[in-house]
Amino acid sequence: MPRVTRDGVSIYYERDEGDGTPVVFLQGLGFGRWMWRWQREAVSGEYGVIAPDNRGTGRSDAGLPPLVPRLPRKLRAPLIFKLAGYSIGGLAADLEAVLDEEGIYDAHIVGASMGGMIAQRYALEYSRAKTLTLCCTTHGGPDAVPIPDETQEHIFDTPKGASEREVLRHRMRPSFNERFTNRNPHLMDRIIEWRLEQDADEPAREAQAAAALEFDVSDRLERIRVPTLVMHGTNDEVVPVANGKLLDEKIPDARLELVDGGSHCFFIEDADRVNQRLRSFLDAHD
Repeated sequence: MPRVTRDGVSIYYERDEGDGTPVVFLQGLGFGRWMWRWQREAVSGEYGVIAPDNRGTGRSDAGLPPLVPRLPRKLRAPLIFKLAGYSIGGLAADLEAVLDEEGIYDAHIVGASMGGMIAQRYALEYSRAKTLTLCCTTHGGPDAVPIPDETQEHIFDTPKGASEREVLRHRMRPSFNERFTNRNPHLMDRIIEWRLEQDADEPAREAQAAAALEFDVSDRLERIRVPTLVMHGTNDEVVPVANGKLLDEKIPDARLELVDGGSHCFFIEDADRVNQRLRSFLDAHD
């Protein structure tokens, strides 16, 4: 089980061997490695894969002050958001530690949602990114279109009396199209099980949310000089599609691919199309 330690925190990652430049997959807020299983399978063999667990997620340590996770949520959440949250810069530094440990000097960086934020910051701060693929993400800051208040309340809500599985199902409803979830009940059940196994716990999820809320590279995007594929669903209820268009406008070598009717998790709902587009992009720049 490969690990690297940065700033006293142990970061776990998986690696798959392959012939081409390694592809790094970065997860969204709270999500575990399961979210990229379709894309990992699509590139496996022809490309190497590096799949880190963001700190606080899966097998990576959380690195939070010892007493903070034990506090009741009403006391813990404000403390984390004000003083003990993560930063996107710190999560990008974790990725740099992983790639340095593996001796990787060029990598295709693929990130979704918060993972896309980490990818942007990584490309700005470090030199190993060969390409970026940014899915359902934002550059942050005052120009970005925020998460709708109703969605934000939904994804952090804890319905009274609900089981852990019911809470997860409730929170991820805005991330999927209702038609997809109705047609794929068995897959949604499997996703709940993967989330129970791999996702961040509540304190770490709050620490990641604090990082995402403070993220802003809107005035630095012209410094990203690597080929960039921006993909966004037009029906994204979490990170509105206007954010993908802003990234396309501000990153010099960006190409925008809109997925008509796509949700926040369009890379799961429309995996075949996304995999084809991703493979084409990687092949063109490898």
